[in-house]
Amino acid sequence: MPIVVHNFEQPDRFVAGTVGQPGQRTFFLQAREGARVTSVALEKQQVQILAERVDMLLDEALRRSGGDAAIPAVTPVGMTDANPLDQPIDEEFRVGTITLSWDPEAHRVVIELFPVTDESLTVDPDEEEGAEAAVEVEVEASEVLIVMLEPAYARSFVQRAQSVVSAGRPPCQFCGNPLDPEGHLCPRANGFKRIAH
Repeated sequence: MPIVVHNFEQPDRFVAGTVGQPGQRTFFLQAREGARVTSVALEKQQVQILAERVDMLLDEALRRSGGDAAIPAVTPVGMTDANPLDQPIDEEFRVGTITLSWDPEAHRVVIELFPVTDESLTVDPDEEEGAEAAVEVEVEASEVLIVMLEPAYARSFVQRAQSVVSAGRPPCQFCGNPLDPEGHLCPRANGFKRIAH
């Protein structure tokens, strides 16, 4: 079965966004090129790590170029995207694996997002030797979202993604766990409820 490829070589927009209230948010990455829009769902931690890694990748590409590459150190003025996700949001798939690379010829960040798949390892116990042998099974992805970003747009993506991640519930000042408006049972308060102020 052929793989479905959602390819965005020059997207008009690539952003992280959410749907729902803090504590119950669903995170999305959304790419748009002309009238074509592709949205994929993922976990908050995936958005956070992707933003961190894109930022590190850009810093490393700039360092290796000796400062000659046209890679801004921060998001250029006027490139901040605070608009909501494009509607309707039709989830293509839930992201499992993310790959990230730098295309030195195109001078772009390449992000590949693959759907969640079944276990990639099968364990086969060998009773005679009392050992377990792990056999890796190749799992072919049925779909992939490929996005290529110019460095300035990649910095803009990072800034927005970090903002989206930090816009959730504030952390409890005592235990660091997310604090709901009605409070939570804080392990550092011996089970007493702490209320957000």
